[in-house]
Amino acid sequence: MTRRKFLATSALASGALAMPGLSGQVLAQDKAITLAVPVPISGAFAANGKYAVIGAQLAADEIAAAKGIKINTLDLDTEGKPATAVRKVQDAAEQDGARLFAGGILSSVSLAMGKEAERAGGVFMTTAGADEITGKDCNSATFRWSVPTYGAINETVRPLIDMLPDAKKWYTITPQYVFGEGLLSAAKDVFKEKGIDHVGNSYHSLSEREFSGYLTNAMAAQPDVLLLLNFGSQSSATLRQAISFGMKQRMTIVIAWASGLEQFEELGADTCEGVYFGAQYWHEADAPANKALVKAVQEKYGYNPNYSLAGSYIISKLLLEAAVEAGSTDGPAVAKALAGKKYDGLTGPEEVRAADHQVLKDYYLLKGKSKADMKDKDDYAEIIHSGQSFLDPQAAGCTMPS
Repeated sequence: MTRRKFLATSALASGALAMPGLSGQVLAQDKAITLAVPVPISGAFAANGKYAVIGAQLAADEIAAAKGIKINTLDLDTEGKPATAVRKVQDAAEQDGARLFAGGILSSVSLAMGKEAERAGGVFMTTAGADEITGKDCNSATFRWSVPTYGAINETVRPLIDMLPDAKKWYTITPQYVFGEGLLSAAKDVFKEKGIDHVGNSYHSLSEREFSGYLTNAMAAQPDVLLLLNFGSQSSATLRQAISFGMKQRMTIVIAWASGLEQFEELGADTCEGVYFGAQYWHEADAPANKALVKAVQEKYGYNPNYSLAGSYIISKLLLEAAVEAGSTDGPAVAKALAGKKYDGLTGPEEVRAADHQVLKDYYLLKGKSKADMKDKDDYAEIIHSGQSFLDPQAAGCTMPS
């Protein structure tokens, strides 16, 4: 088991919540809730995991102080591997009694963990993007805050086609796993509907670091738009290499699913300038809950929240609040408290759709600013579009067990 942190709020214990008439994993004055945080702390996506751990702890601190309870956060290094993640979930459930799981990040890992959390009698909430999570592979224990791949494409590619009417030829670079396939499938559907010429696609593995061959193929196709469907360090590496090839001057470049501020800081303003980014979260969004989070993170850590931190914070907070409401950490009780919940979220009013456990929220299209236009060191981009696109549960293939 990986690093363990314990938050003891003994000063607040006299006000702790007692939940009478409940059995099993109940909330009690003398016992801490365990919130397991299964994220990639090592491997290619470790940077995302690092911030996710911070976000989960921030939520735990907040709920513990507000409710007068004790919360133990348990960080589980999935290494970005489904088999490792499943084993860590099993161990946390069996050895530590964990029933609340907030994390995932990678879609293939999250799909595996959601099934394991259900078997363990727990509840799992994720920020991963594959449509299957709240689609054909939905289950009673799994919830998702992030917009699925369908919505991400429809709130980036669709508005950009309208904004760039002369850009008729698009080329895609895609990671070959469930997340990338979901983005590519959704993009092809929009291309077909809008009369776009999809002039080519290059697949790559999750371990790929060198993208020059794929970019050479893209340049040969002479597209008007290069659409990057990879994520995190892979999309950053692809973008840097594309710019080194002079592609920014020859075509529009779009990253459909950016990791936000952490990625922009890594890339720098000169790289981001003029590039379009799809984003689940942006710290400058005008929503009261987001402003409160930004203030809290700035006061505690001295920087603005990024997507990995913010996503982990909100899913952890939702799980913990539902456990308090249910008076239990047992999965079915927490799931019942979560389903149908409406609340003021980081993107504005948000809702956990009961039929498939998908959170309905905005997705953002950002455009990178020039250094001269930045109001502060984190003002890398402006929101040029936001909106919601979701398949209904039946169309997505979700049949939730009764």
